[in-house]
Amino acid sequence: MIEALLDILFATTLITLFAAVCGALLGYASVKYRVSGNPIVDQINQVLPQTQCGQCGYPGCKPYANAIVEGEAINRCPPGGEAGIKALAELLEVDVLTLDENCGEESLTQVAVIVEKDCIGCTKCIQVCPVDAIVGAAKLMHTVIESECTGCDLCAPVCPVDCIEMPYVRTTFNNWTRVKPSNSTIALGQEPQLIPVKSLN
Repeated sequence: MIEALLDILFATTLITLFAAVCGALLGYASVKYRVSGNPIVDQINQVLPQTQCGQCGYPGCKPYANAIVEGEAINRCPPGGEAGIKALAELLEVDVLTLDENCGEESLTQVAVIVEKDCIGCTKCIQVCPVDAIVGAAKLMHTVIESECTGCDLCAPVCPVDCIEMPYVRTTFNNWTRVKPSNSTIALGQEPQLIPVKSLN
């Protein structure tokens, strides 16, 4: 009788220890391999152009990605344009839509340039830049870090002295052009140079 009770106690203890070890392993795995956020939102956000311009009606690309997951249309991003809409449609396996005209027109990404001699250092452009691409201090000249600028055009309207321009489109593999070679260039065997595409604005 005592031996039977000891066997039951041993078995119960063994099962309890086994369950505790399994629970600890599951708890560790849930922390170690936890997925932060919604993976679909992250994938949509990677497709969006990251201009953070707000033309879609949301304060940035990540909030718009969240809204798309919740049912918002995929055609509200002018900087992404037709290519962006097609990429989103392919990702989400939905129909391709035309760009929503209420959000603006498709345009190539521009880069802001501050006319430094006209800058009064008011810092208004710094305050609205969503990617911190403008550097400067109060009452001192500001400048734009070209590699960080997304061309959202939020800085130009707030400038009280109109010293911010968007004159050039950032050259990419999608929009670069070659200089038409002249006879002299061909004769000298020189390679034509790449130049940035000028904005039509």
